[in-house]
Amino acid sequence: MKALLLYPHFPQSFWSYDRFMEIAGLKAVIPPLGIITVAALLPSDWEIRFCDRNVVHETDADWEWCDIVILSAMLVQKPDFQALIRKAVQLGKKVAVGGPYPTSVPQDALDAGAQFLVLDEGEMTVPQFLEALSQGETHGIFRSSEKPDVTQSPMPRFDLLQRDAYLMMAMQFSRGCPFNCEFCDIISLYGRKPRTKTPTQALAELQTLYDLGWRGSLFIVDDNFIGNQRNVKCFLRELIPWMQQHHYPFTFMTEASVNLAEDDELLQLMGEARFYAVFLGIETPDQDSLQVTRKLQNTRNPLVEACKKINEAGLLIYAGFILGFDGERTGAGDRIQAFVEQTSIPQPMLGLLQALPNTALWERLKKEQRLLENSNHLTGDQNTLMNFIPTRPVTELAREYVDGFWQMYDPERYLRRCLQQCLKIRCRQRRTQTMQFPWHKGLRLFAQLVWSQGIHRTDIRGQFWHQLWIILWNKPQALNVYLGLCAAGEHFWEYRALAKERITQQLGYDPLAHNADFRVMSWD
Repeated sequence: MKALLLYPHFPQSFWSYDRFMEIAGLKAVIPPLGIITVAALLPSDWEIRFCDRNVVHETDADWEWCDIVILSAMLVQKPDFQALIRKAVQLGKKVAVGGPYPTSVPQDALDAGAQFLVLDEGEMTVPQFLEALSQGETHGIFRSSEKPDVTQSPMPRFDLLQRDAYLMMAMQFSRGCPFNCEFCDIISLYGRKPRTKTPTQALAELQTLYDLGWRGSLFIVDDNFIGNQRNVKCFLRELIPWMQQHHYPFTFMTEASVNLAEDDELLQLMGEARFYAVFLGIETPDQDSLQVTRKLQNTRNPLVEACKKINEAGLLIYAGFILGFDGERTGAGDRIQAFVEQTSIPQPMLGLLQALPNTALWERLKKEQRLLENSNHLTGDQNTLMNFIPTRPVTELAREYVDGFWQMYDPERYLRRCLQQCLKIRCRQRRTQTMQFPWHKGLRLFAQLVWSQGIHRTDIRGQFWHQLWIILWNKPQALNVYLGLCAAGEHFWEYRALAKERITQQLGYDPLAHNADFRVMSWD
């Protein structure tokens, strides 16, 4: 069997870092870990070609060569995902699809023409799919309510990647999350019992990346890296000497729940293993909204103090925020802005709440008949109006969202937060943990940055040079990550205009215009 594995294109989004990628000479932030793991599950006698369409497009010769097309996608990749299915069907190819999007909304893939839906977790369903193929089946839907033992998961096919096109490499240590946030689809996809790989297994993946020549930052893509704290500590205790023996070839970033701040030992281990950043799902500083959405782990300790403690452990903070929870009070957007300024989180990801299929929120709103009939408009991006009837006027929410995004990514405010965040991070003199970047690409990035922010942009030119001097004088260990944050601003200053444009198109008017009509929007 000749299999063409394709990963669909990402539209411009918060995490796409388009302008940053352009000036750094890169194509994408991280590689698609899921589909290269599926590649490792395929028979050894299959011929495989892989294309991440965010890096390079497949050729006509690839389409002619293959017997089957295999796709994996998230919701935000919906347009290209469906277009690729239709093209494959038109060319008479077998089509098999999997990943979070078709697992949550399988009907979309069927409507586009996919013959094989390999859903849920591939370790369980890829063997079912292969058995059906061997029996001559021409279509099928393969599901499993049983969760696989990830200690038996194969080594991802890192060799298939065009590695120098990515900002970071990726690996997975665990799946699942022990918490019960109402809006989150992780627990419906992967369960509430975090399953982890063994330390030996994880180190083997790192060794493979090392042997392939990767040096630089690596994103551990777990939805909650610290979901199983005992096992993650075991991994970190073995990772630390491995890193020492290999002369610290990587630095790490991951996602974690805010209760990370409650565990001093875990913070220390992450620092010693050379973690430099963590993404936190803060969502909102409003305690009543956190109670409503069942994000109780964020209510146990003051969030500002938690952020301060994580910074003091040497970790840069990225964070997500959401507007639109039930019962939310007017001005939630302003309170999020104030929290971001107080904690100096440089890149807050602000979104309007979406009810994702199969979540507890989806089921509750469905019972309350508050889901919109056109709820299939979900795009997976952060700047889409709610797909349900909120308890606040949608125009008020849209205005707070656009204003919040516009204000937080004002160039002067953004650069000031970048400086303050880096100054807050406690750096160890002998062993700094910071974003690593190939020197030749780093030189190009710095040159572009000097031209754009230090020469061309008169509004921030003085601020750029003043802050650069402060970093060099006070915290030179944080220079790499500081310059990376500054360069990322080039993306966000473009993206905030796109976010405003998208919401304006959905509303039919500019939510920030002084003469806008802020009456309650009709959902009919």
